[in-house]
Amino acid sequence: MSALSAYDVILSPVITEKSSAVSEANQVVFKVRRNATKPEIKAAIEKLFGVKVLAVNTLNRKGKTKRFKGIKGKQQDVKRAIVKLAEGDKIDVTTRI
Repeated sequence: MSALSAYDVILSPVITEKSSAVSEANQVVFKVRRNATKPEIKAAIEKLFGVKVLAVNTLNRKGKTKRFKGIKGKQQDVKRAIVKLAEGDKIDVTTRI
């Protein structure tokens, strides 16, 4: 997998309170392409960051319907990947992407 295709799979890190809490358990959360598979995500993380990935868990969040000044809108569907790293490996998402 080339670096460009790895960046096509991994869109951005997710920085929230919950993702900060799981970082203590050596896990990192990323926003990924909606049709990305777990092996593709694992290969992309290992290629970009040079770490050993033990497990990848994914979740699909359906977009919510919102109203703004009486106009209906819909947020995009989002796929997130929770990546568990091997002991001793670490990803600093604030500086490496």
